[in-house]
Amino acid sequence: MLVIHHRIATQAHWDAELELSFDARSKSRLRCFSRSGEDVGLFLPRGQPALHDGECLQAEDGRIVRVRARAEPLLHVTCANPFELMRAAYHLGNRHVALQLGDGWLRLPDDYVLKAMLEQLGATVTSVEAPYQPEQGAYGGGHHHSHAGDAEFSYAPRLHQFGVRS
Repeated sequence: MLVIHHRIATQAHWDAELELSFDARSKSRLRCFSRSGEDVGLFLPRGQPALHDGECLQAEDGRIVRVRARAEPLLHVTCANPFELMRAAYHLGNRHVALQLGDGWLRLPDDYVLKAMLEQLGATVTSVEAPYQPEQGAYGGGHHHSHAGDAEFSYAPRLHQFGVRS
């Protein structure tokens, strides 16, 4: 098994490639297979942003592994004007939907309920197969609403503060 613990700067040459969906690129622990079929174990530091298309990793044996974003079913959203696109993004954000942003378009995972909502708002929604790389958010890292680890500011309920007893 090819074991990987480290992210590294993008390299001009690589020894193997991993083609992964966004969900798989978001995991710090993952068993997968290289494009050539080799068994791979990812053991990356927790709390890091998702792997990006073209990012490189270094295996324990020194080999360089490049990450490729696998095409997946997405909704491609366009609107008649920037205001309507902003309105669509607002409604999706209100539902905590991760969005990939482009010049005059949005992309999100294929979902028939969200598609119907967007069409009701007047958006043009088409189904596409493409790599998905949503915005990681203003605070980077993983998705959370808690600062439970910050000593100066903690509003997480005790239930979510592991090791703290009432």
